[in-house]
Amino acid sequence: MFLHKRLLLIGLSVVVAATTACSSSGGAARARDTLVVYTGQAGDYQLNFNPYAPTQIEGPGTIYEPLFFYNIAKDGPPKPMLGTEFGWNADGTELSVTLRDGVTWSDGEKFTAEDVKFTLDMVAKTPAVNKTGFKGTTTAVDDTHVVVKFPEPSYMDGPQVLGQLWIVPEHVWKNYATPATEVNATPVGTGPFQLGEFKAQSFTLKANPKYWGGEPALKQVRYLSLSGNQAGVDALKAGSIDWQTGPVPDIKDVEKNYPGYKVITLPLNQVALFTCSNAQLGCQGAQTDPAVRQAIYHGMNRTQINSLAFQNTASEMSPGYTLQPRDASLISGKLADRMAPMNADTAESDKILTAAGYAKGADGIYAKDGKPLALSVKVVAGWTDYITALETLAQQLLKIGIKITPQQLSWNEWADARGRGQFELLIDSVEQGPAPDPYYTYSYFFSTATTAPVGQAANPNFSRYSNATVDAALAELKKTDKGDPSRQQHYDAIQVELEKSMPYIPMLTGGVPTEYNDKAFTGWPTKDDLYAFPAVWKRPDASQVYAKLKPAGS
Repeated sequence: MFLHKRLLLIGLSVVVAATTACSSSGGAARARDTLVVYTGQAGDYQLNFNPYAPTQIEGPGTIYEPLFFYNIAKDGPPKPMLGTEFGWNADGTELSVTLRDGVTWSDGEKFTAEDVKFTLDMVAKTPAVNKTGFKGTTTAVDDTHVVVKFPEPSYMDGPQVLGQLWIVPEHVWKNYATPATEVNATPVGTGPFQLGEFKAQSFTLKANPKYWGGEPALKQVRYLSLSGNQAGVDALKAGSIDWQTGPVPDIKDVEKNYPGYKVITLPLNQVALFTCSNAQLGCQGAQTDPAVRQAIYHGMNRTQINSLAFQNTASEMSPGYTLQPRDASLISGKLADRMAPMNADTAESDKILTAAGYAKGADGIYAKDGKPLALSVKVVAGWTDYITALETLAQQLLKIGIKITPQQLSWNEWADARGRGQFELLIDSVEQGPAPDPYYTYSYFFSTATTAPVGQAANPNFSRYSNATVDAALAELKKTDKGDPSRQQHYDAIQVELEKSMPYIPMLTGGVPTEYNDKAFTGWPTKDDLYAFPAVWKRPDASQVYAKLKPAGS
């Protein structure tokens, strides 16, 4: 409690300071070339711009660039970044990439194919940073050409290698013995921005004057650390931030309540209870029992959670983790529930727990072997929508004999616990990949290749889930190009296993609301022009927005 109060005071002091620094013409009306953003950071920033570290605070896209930008908001060809062209050989085992010439690192060194080779080799041999399960062998043909060879057809690796690996400078990173844990305090990148000033409550990125794409019109981005969603709302009202992604009261009337600001809401976040599910990898607690996870799934009243926590901006979610409505054609007909039920089925929860050997005690809580079904669930202090969701869920689950206790942590503590598997339950959202295909969500969050024993950093299979059927289906999907009708059988196999196992217990598909200062800056993504997914914390999409924004009137 003391920590939460301290962070609240810090957040409010930052809001006041930022507001004081604004021109007297008012927040939404001011014209300037510094964009102030709030990404949801609660508590002090820890200096780390390592794009491969789970605790990095910024860098992908802004400082460190991928070869191409894939837009998950709209299906279309990837945008050339450090790469200009690419192509596969006939059997999908060799990827050839042409690189942009004339690019320099922010320290003045020349960018070449050797930097790309170094980065890809580093990822391939370092499991802790290998979020994509990349296994290719890279050859630098000359300064502007690389060839990546795979041991088997690997079409689906294309968007991951090209769009989700952040190219780092060999002349700097060759000195890092442990790239996964390196604290990258003085980042050297090719991106449109460089690190400016850093403080625990805020830091700035400044425009790179030698950026290959031209110096951005937006000269500076200032990131604020506040105490949580309510502080973000207060800052929005004060006009002291220009861009945030998160809930605000009465979200349908943003333009009326926050003059000069607009809102765009798009479905993306598959909100779930993450469970440390795998006892063989060191997970401890009742949540390691699939029956407990299934009981929680059926005990949720998602309609009530949507109303109380998300202002009815969320929508149904499939237990097979296809993103709806984007992946409507891929949802499996073999699922027991095509969509997670919106209302609780307490009888089903009781049936599952009783069959698994649990019995209710006098206090109404189920127990087994003398251990009551009581679990803690971690959440970031200040994430008011998620906190409300958990408080609501806690009341719902008491009706099925399960006690959950929300535990609020700073973002840094929460992220560290999530990465190391030091939790029973936590609330978060399952990410989408670099292209609009559920394969990437599956390969990131459900693959044995992307997890690790408790105590070691998983990236990002935080549940420690391991399933031979899922791994085999992922291996087959990787070999087949998008659009091949044979892919559906593998999607079916994965979805059926996820529904049975539920290492991430489905809640709702969160509508992601983003509020932005349309009066002070132009060039924002709109539903008619979704050139990037418009969430301030979505990387590298945010960098695409920064690069396109201009101060109003410029």
